[in-house]
Amino acid sequence: MRTARGEVRRLRLTQEEVVPIAAYGAKATWPAGFQLYQRGAAADGVFIVLAGHIVLRNKIKVGRGFVPVIATAGQTFGSEGLSPNSQYVTDASASEETKSLFLSGAQFRAFVREQPGQTLPMLSQIMSERAYLLEKLHELAALNVDQRLISTLSHLSTDRSFTTDDGRLKLENNHHRLLCEMVGATRESIELALSRLVSAGIAERKGMTFLIEPNSLAGLGNGHDSESALSMTGLSPQ
Repeated sequence: MRTARGEVRRLRLTQEEVVPIAAYGAKATWPAGFQLYQRGAAADGVFIVLAGHIVLRNKIKVGRGFVPVIATAGQTFGSEGLSPNSQYVTDASASEETKSLFLSGAQFRAFVREQPGQTLPMLSQIMSERAYLLEKLHELAALNVDQRLISTLSHLSTDRSFTTDDGRLKLENNHHRLLCEMVGATRESIELALSRLVSAGIAERKGMTFLIEPNSLAGLGNGHDSESALSMTGLSPQ
């Protein structure tokens, strides 16, 4: 779904939409740090996150990786398994205690065959996630670090596990590696970009923690309005 600002937002399945799907799948709870599968392993079926979130990561080299997406409640992952003879293209790990629903390929086909009217929300969900990944590729090719960071922060602000009770995005020191892997930049570049947000009055720093009001990111167009919005805040492209 494309917003007025031109960014791609991933949809989320509602609890009501998950109910008929759940009759065909198996629920599981994964402890924090548990790896569900590895890149290159044989893939089958599709997962839906019910609570918590799953980090999809590609290892680049020792100590470094790239995170194309974080799957949160109402979103899917591992849909490579819906194609025959496929393999997973990322690692998948629970970043916190996470609940998921898994449908094998056979279970998914049974769901489509027996409940065709209920499959549209799930297919729409998977397609919106594909669109988000295509937009992510565009960002990597066309945007600078500051712009990609703004876009990433905007997406994280929709995940309650990254926000405070008053709705502000809260980034702690242990989130810096995740930011680096999502934005595709070094830790030094991320720290400089966050410092520029503080100088521009968009972010507030308390020790090693950064607090950001999501509405202030919306005013920047989430990076897609290019240099004009950034220049208004004093942020210069890298």
